[in-house]
Amino acid sequence: MKLLLDFFPIAVFFLAFKLGGIYIATGIAIAATIAQIAWVRYSTGKIEPMQWLSLGIIVVFGGATILLHDESFIKWKPTALYWMMAIALASGLLFFRKNFLKTLMGSQLDLPEPAWRAMNWSWVGFFTVMGFVNLWVAFHYDTNTWVNFKLFGGLGLMALFVVGQAMYLSRHVKDGKEAGAGEQ
Repeated sequence: MKLLLDFFPIAVFFLAFKLGGIYIATGIAIAATIAQIAWVRYSTGKIEPMQWLSLGIIVVFGGATILLHDESFIKWKPTALYWMMAIALASGLLFFRKNFLKTLMGSQLDLPEPAWRAMNWSWVGFFTVMGFVNLWVAFHYDTNTWVNFKLFGGLGLMALFVVGQAMYLSRHVKDGKEAGAGEQ
């Protein structure tokens, strides 16, 4: 359910673009993100920092797109989000000596510290590259191609990355038998 909720604004943006164009889609994406945040707040009582960041970015870049009638701003939005996430993950390790991925997922995964570090840096690299790829598609192809890439290409590349990372991490995850054997 959370995964569907996370991709709700992207799916609504895609559908609205196909039916009404980039400016209508941008306005609907802003409204969908606000609705998403409201629903999360209502259902869980808590909004995560990344959700606030995403809302801020869509309001700023989407608002500029609509007010200035320039689709370049909305095309920069995914890159801004990707790069801010990369900066946050890298800054966590470099300046605060804190692995934010471990903080978020540590209760779900039991990994050695080097694996957590590798996972963090791989996400930094992935988000950095995705920011550049988004810009390349956005400004070398027409808007329709960019919107299709945003939904299908971006999500597809992320799915491939997650599968590749899962294969790498599977060597490091302690299974239940191994963890339970040490407790006897």
